[in-house]
Amino acid sequence: MASILDHPPQAVRDDLDRLNLLLDAVPPKSTGDNLLMATWNIRGFGSLTEKWESQDGDSPRRDLHAAVLIAAVLDRFDVIAVQEVKANLRALRHVLKKLGPDYGFLMTDVTYGDPGNDERLAYIYDSRRLKPSGLACELVVPEDLDTPYATPANAFQRQFVRTPYAVSFNASGKTFVLVTLHIVYGEKGADRVAELTAIAKWLRNWAESMDDYGQNLICMGDFNIDRHGDPLWQAFTSTGLVTAPGLEKVPRTLSSSVEKPDLASFFDQIAWFERRRDGKPYLSLAFRQSGGLNFQGVVLTHLTRTQLSWRISDHYPLWVEFGLD
Repeated sequence: MASILDHPPQAVRDDLDRLNLLLDAVPPKSTGDNLLMATWNIRGFGSLTEKWESQDGDSPRRDLHAAVLIAAVLDRFDVIAVQEVKANLRALRHVLKKLGPDYGFLMTDVTYGDPGNDERLAYIYDSRRLKPSGLACELVVPEDLDTPYATPANAFQRQFVRTPYAVSFNASGKTFVLVTLHIVYGEKGADRVAELTAIAKWLRNWAESMDDYGQNLICMGDFNIDRHGDPLWQAFTSTGLVTAPGLEKVPRTLSSSVEKPDLASFFDQIAWFERRRDGKPYLSLAFRQSGGLNFQGVVLTHLTRTQLSWRISDHYPLWVEFGLD
């Protein structure tokens, strides 16, 4: 049986060469100087066929070729929030094996039920560059309706379908809290408004707290926002969340970047609060730049778009660089 640590076939090496040229748009890791964060919804990130190239009849179609490419992307960042990790962790374990012992991971348990889609939320991080700093929690809405989270009254009387997952990290003396989430999709956009409004209010309330974990709060993930300025976008930004500059026209998905280049979906986001209500700076990390990684037409070019989505993903990674000085 093939191993992800074996010397890869020529087709894999060729794809890696092309992918690394794309990845060179990401700034290099610089000790004590920068922090590189990313978010990536990796479609159905569960099991894996332990072959270099899966064949007709193999299930799943994700194979070692794809896993090596996924690992190459993750390796460029200090911490990556990953959505759609499934109950079966075979693909994740192979990717971590390829990344090596310097990479760690933290994740939630499985969210059962049809809306939850048997998903986990996870962080993969480079332990040479940062460490978890003590906080790990899922965000739960209090049952008391007299809270800052339900607006208008009775608009959100249930928990999040996939409870947002928050973890604190420390890099070169800077502490920050990441919150990752995957908003319920529902049958139509209106089905997501209540959950987006609730998470925006939850985050604003947390950001205003004065404890050690109320600084540098950054949320990232798949918010299932259809368009800039639509009701979902307004719900998301209603409490002051600011999206990373430079991502306004970056494609998020395989289909949006080709079929609708002028109306790219806003599903995936990286956002934070810049100032507290009292006017004090909230984000002490210095934003530098951001971007996305459109791998369509770069790797596995013999596959259809749907086939590519099941090998790699139907979403592109988004990333942001912060300065630590």
